[in-house]
Amino acid sequence: MSQFSFDVSLADFEAQVLQASLQTPVVVDFWAPWCGPCQTLKPLLEKLAAEYRGRFLLAKVNSDENQELAAHFGVRSIPTVKVVYQGQLVDEFTGALPEGQLRAFLDRIALPGQAEAGLREQAAALVADGQLEAALAKLVEASQANPADQAVQLDAIDVLLQLGRSDEAAQLLSGEFKEEAERAQTLRARLALAQGAADPAPLEARLAAHPDDHACRLELAKAYAAHQRFREALEAALEVVRRDRFFGEGAGRQTLLDFFTALAGGQHDDLVREFRRKLSATLN
Repeated sequence: MSQFSFDVSLADFEAQVLQASLQTPVVVDFWAPWCGPCQTLKPLLEKLAAEYRGRFLLAKVNSDENQELAAHFGVRSIPTVKVVYQGQLVDEFTGALPEGQLRAFLDRIALPGQAEAGLREQAAALVADGQLEAALAKLVEASQANPADQAVQLDAIDVLLQLGRSDEAAQLLSGEFKEEAERAQTLRARLALAQGAADPAPLEARLAAHPDDHACRLELAKAYAAHQRFREALEAALEVVRRDRFFGEGAGRQTLLDFFTALAGGQHDDLVREFRRKLSATLN
C-alpha cells in the first residue's frame, strides 16, 4: 500500500476516482478475495503504483462488496481494470497481464514523470540556445526513462532534422505515433523537404542570369528548405506567386502551402503566420 493506492467503495467513488481523475489517470482494479488471478494482479499494480509515484492512481474495488459499481462499469469477469481520466473511461483490460505487458499499458496512460518532464524542458531551453547536440542527449535520457512517450521521441526527431541527420530521423519516423499523429505528420513533411537536398549555389547563379525562370526559383526554394533556410525558402516561393500566380497551375502557392504544413506547430509558427499573411495579401 502507498499514498498512490487505496481501496474504494460506492460511497467514496466520486471523490476518490471521478474527482481525482480530473488531474491524474485513475486505474480502477475490480477484484475479489476468491479470485486467483486477482491475487497476482493486485499486488503487482500496487507495486507499480508506488514505483510510478503519482503518474497514475490505483483505486481497488472489491466487486463482491460493490456489485452496483461493477455492474455500472459492465464488469463481467475479474480481474477487470478500467482507466478513468478527466471523468471519462479511456482504456481497460481483463485478466492478469504479465509485468512487461502491464508496464506497457501503464506507460501508455500514465502522466509524464517529473524527471522526464524536466528533461524535456531542459532540452527545449538548449534548442532555443542553439545547443542541439546537448538537447538531443537530454531527450535520449528522457526517452530511456519512458520509452513509450511519443512526445519525447518526436522532440528528438525534430532535433535530428535540425542537425541534418535525416536518415536517423527517417528511421524513427517509420514507427506509429497514434497519440501524436498530427505532429508526426508535420515532421514527415519536414523530412520530405530535407531528403534529396540540392546545393542552392548553382540554382542561385542560374536564377541571377534568368530572373523569370520560375521553375528554377521553386527548385531554389526547396533547396533552401532542405538546408533549414526557411525564411529564404518562403520568400522564394512567394516571389513566384508575385511574378506569376498561375505558373505551373499555381505551383508557387502549393509550394508555400507544403512549407506551411512542414513548419506548423513549433518554433516556426510566427514565420508561418507572417507568410500566410503575405500570401493572402499577394493573392487579394
